[in-house]
Amino acid sequence: MIQDIAPHKFHNEFRSDAAPVDESPVLCFDGRKMLVKLTEGAFIFPTYAQLGGPEGLVFAFAVDETEYFLDISGNVPSLEGFEYRDLFELRRGAGNVYGMIMFTGYHLASWYKDNAFCGRCGGKAIHNDHERAMHCPHCNRNIYPRIMPAVIVGVTDGERLLVTQYREHRGFFALIAGFVEIGETLEETVAREVMEETGLKVKNITYYKSQPWGTENDILTGFYCEADGNDEIVLDRNELRLAQWRLPEEIELQPDSFSLTNEMMLMFKEHGVFWK
Repeated sequence: MIQDIAPHKFHNEFRSDAAPVDESPVLCFDGRKMLVKLTEGAFIFPTYAQLGGPEGLVFAFAVDETEYFLDISGNVPSLEGFEYRDLFELRRGAGNVYGMIMFTGYHLASWYKDNAFCGRCGGKAIHNDHERAMHCPHCNRNIYPRIMPAVIVGVTDGERLLVTQYREHRGFFALIAGFVEIGETLEETVAREVMEETGLKVKNITYYKSQPWGTENDILTGFYCEADGNDEIVLDRNELRLAQWRLPEEIELQPDSFSLTNEMMLMFKEHGVFWK
């Protein structure tokens, strides 16, 4: 999955004393597009020196000993050989290290952009020098990165797995998914999302694994469960374009190994009902 970058190590702790040097890579975003140069399968990010030593960069994280910074000004100059490319286009050719950098960088960049002003009083927020937070000096509020819990659900009838395609699909199969609502447990979210999207009742909800997923600012939690009773699918066409029961040998995997969804489909494809 995207976080599986060994032997590399991802360091997400905030470093108040971090400062860019000439060779420091800088992550620049324009919506869901990222500024990169692609060469021989490698992703090259612009450096602090190439960007002319801009002010106002924000420390993002480190991978091994390399510190990455964010440009949140939106005033990046044109650089020869670099272009803004869509994250989902880049995903197809990225290894897990580049994927983790891109998606986590996007998560942080979008959070900084969305919280330039305080949501309580409307005052302009400033960077907190001691932790990963924006601070409102007008009402003394600290604003922390938002991480939204969501579920990925592998529903089985014992022999088959329920696979789906989103209404706004990208051409590959997925599983039931959705965000946790206020006042819900994760298990209640599983049951509700499956019922809403396919009309199925479920039982024996079993936790599998979790994953950060920066493009939606969320933390994904994977569950397997069993259909309880009738296995007839009643499709919510506002969310899905299709939902089908498939035997292990019929499951079509996604084109990369980034997602928790793909790993859960792979585990069922190779092992069937292995978690009981």
